[in-house]
Amino acid sequence: MPEKTLKQRIEDDIKTAMKAGDKLRLSALRMVKAKMMEAEVALRGKKGRDYQLEDSEAIQCLSTSAKQRRDSIESFRQGKREDLAAAEEAELAIIQEYLPKRMGADEIARIAREAIAATGATSPRDMGAVMKIVMPQVKGAADGKEVNRIISELLGGKQ
Repeated sequence: MPEKTLKQRIEDDIKTAMKAGDKLRLSALRMVKAKMMEAEVALRGKKGRDYQLEDSEAIQCLSTSAKQRRDSIESFRQGKREDLAAAEEAELAIIQEYLPKRMGADEIARIAREAIAATGATSPRDMGAVMKIVMPQVKGAADGKEVNRIISELLGGKQ
């Protein structure tokens, strides 16, 4: 039997959460599923009406949801709303279970150094060319801001 897609895993886990009465998990997974459905419908115009999301596209939806949660957590903390920040953190933890393992700064820096060598980049002006190579390799496993910061340090000579 073929391995389940990420979307199928989430759908199965929604059923499990429903049976277990896990309202937090159910809510978080339903939001993610809704985002995936939106993306799927948008892509069906280009790829045919029976199109199903590929795992890489599902990971993009999950990454977007995780980033929104992180931004919300930051905003709630600045507004001294620790209760809302805690709720967002709980949802973020659930979403992260389905994302690839987060990359550490050392691993991102290694990939960035390889990209810098491949492009011949020598200054911050070459940032775009390096980002174009690095981002597809770290998709879903690293935050774009973190990647940008590391590449800036490497190109600016601040190591």
